Amino acid sequence: MFDNLPRGTIPIEDIEMGMTRSLEKEVTDKDIEMFAEVSTDRNPVHLDDDYARDTIFEGRIAHGMLTAGLISAVIGEQLPGHGTVYMGQTLKFLGPVRPGDRVLAEVTVVEIDTAKRRVTLDCTCKVDGKTVLTGEAKVLAPSRKFD
Repeated sequence: MFDNLPRGTIPIEDIEMGMTRSLEKEVTDKDIEMFAEVSTDRNPVHLDDDYARDTIFEGRIAHGMLTAGLISAVIGEQLPGHGTVYMGQTLKFLGPVRPGDRVLAEVTVVEIDTAKRRVTLDCTCKVDGKTVLTGEAKVLAPSRKFD
């Protein structure tokens, strides 16, 4: 069978229950500023120290979707990898991510429908071992077979 997939991509034929991939990234001020620019979300809780100090967070926090984007990076780059198509994502934000925090984003395969090339992934992000985001992603995985 001809393998037409980029290196590092896990095709649906090779995905197994419980398979896990992750990445760790420090969220920087520059990341937050760039995300604000790209998304046009300039909420001062993300950008203004004085404003953010007087909120329930008592300081600036990263955009929740910036954190969620790390899940997207794991899915798009590692599991299943290049060629994956997002079909849906649920997210629950459980705690803030602050500038300077190291976020561990992890996805785990919890359901596979090989015939339809669909994979369900449990998704989490943690800072210092504390879960700050949970969710579930449904994706269309690449196949080594031509459609």
